[in-house]
Amino acid sequence: MTPFADLLFAFKEHLRVKNYSPATIRTYSDYLQRFFSFLGRKEITDIRQVSRQLLKDYQLKLTEHRDPKPYTPATIGLNIRAIKCFFEYLEKTNQVLINPAEHLKEPKKESRLPRVVLSKEEAMKILEQPNLSTLRGIRDRAILEVFYSTGIRLEEMAGLTIYDCDLQGGFLRVNKGKFAKDRVIPLGRHAVRFLKEYITHARPKQTKNRPLRSLFVNREGLPLSKVMIQIIVKSSARAAGIKKKVTPHTFRHSFATELVRNGADITAVQKMLGHSDLRVTQLYTRVAGVEVKRTHSRHHPREKDKADREEIKPDVERLYHRE
Repeated sequence: MTPFADLLFAFKEHLRVKNYSPATIRTYSDYLQRFFSFLGRKEITDIRQVSRQLLKDYQLKLTEHRDPKPYTPATIGLNIRAIKCFFEYLEKTNQVLINPAEHLKEPKKESRLPRVVLSKEEAMKILEQPNLSTLRGIRDRAILEVFYSTGIRLEEMAGLTIYDCDLQGGFLRVNKGKFAKDRVIPLGRHAVRFLKEYITHARPKQTKNRPLRSLFVNREGLPLSKVMIQIIVKSSARAAGIKKKVTPHTFRHSFATELVRNGADITAVQKMLGHSDLRVTQLYTRVAGVEVKRTHSRHHPREKDKADREEIKPDVERLYHRE
């Protein structure tokens, strides 16, 4: 046990009170334990001994990490965020007088475009794979429809309860999303239809009418795990003959790209996705632009015409010598 174990325990309790998601608490805890190991190697046993320079040294160590491979800017950023949040808590609870992490900055994130986005045709093929003559098929179709209709994350899907669905109004409530944020997202009519079918006919037979809060359950009537939801998505894509690597997050990317491509307000998309930073959402404007360009290249008559012909150029010389 490290000399910082009690501090870490109290910090985790603080995050729970602040409604941080279990995944975020686990991530912060793992990264802080890594930081505490670094302090142990420096023979530091009192958190008040941590200086601004020591934190800079630790950030440099993260940047230079190469075993077995370098940390991404996102991973380094999460490490720094955990440390900053930890010292903010220590300062507020008067366990340190000066916050040494106050000026610590996260590395600039890579603005990478989503690697895989489904076309409307590909998405429809995947949605149509579950066998609607079975209880499992009705459940799986409802899961796929909700993914495509709302763009929620895998963990958010696994955490849905029966009380989060407003089928009358056509809304879905996501509780304790990423960074402990709650939000309400519109449900499309197809998602409403299949959710209603699942909740009315399939779910009661799987739960045997037991008072279970979880929305999606397995055949034993227990909450459906994140791993099983991933398997449902991947197996449906494979059955549809989609060669792309399809995950629950692929539906999230596809949801956002379709909205932006069809003229949705970017701030509305940000709220539906639960992004804290609008710049993250704006990546989808670039994805939509790439897709529009591809569509233009495939379907515009001047682009489709592959016949070789002499390119027509303006006769500049003739223009200059006109009388």
